[in-house]
Amino acid sequence: RRERAREFQTFQHYFKRINLSMPKVRRSRKPPPEGWELIEPTIEELDAKMREHEAESHEGKRIVESVWPIFKVHHQKSRYIYDLYYKRKAISRELYDYCLKEKIADANLIAKWKKDGYERLCCLRCIQVKDTNFGTNCICRVPREKLEEMKIVECVHCGCRGCSG
Repeated sequence: RRERAREFQTFQHYFKRINLSMPKVRRSRKPPPEGWELIEPTIEELDAKMREHEAESHEGKRIVESVWPIFKVHHQKSRYIYDLYYKRKAISRELYDYCLKEKIADANLIAKWKKDGYERLCCLRCIQVKDTNFGTNCICRVPREKLEEMKIVECVHCGCRGCSG
């Protein structure tokens, strides 16, 4: 018992000494293409928000609820890059490819957004049938008019309240 108590104290002492803040994401050695300075402040802001949510206390929440804010920020970053390139045409192809290569935006999620019926998809887990009990899509993919009135629907995976339209 004494050994375990001593090990636990050593463990606690170790974690008090180290810095638990998340380091900045490393980028490749290749400098970013032209136009990066225009989107960098927004990306940095979203990265800071992501680190804030990762460091947030999880007490009093269900296990799945603790990752919902992280999914939300991840979606925001990917949607920001998608809108800049496809909707507003404000960034170049090189900058768009750089963001996908450096994993600033989720390439698979953006690929789904380009398909009909998936324009508002919240996350990829909601369309994976292997993650559900009955081999179907997530509840947030069911159109609102087919759900019961006044029923609040929340996705278990990401906390979405309806991304089908």
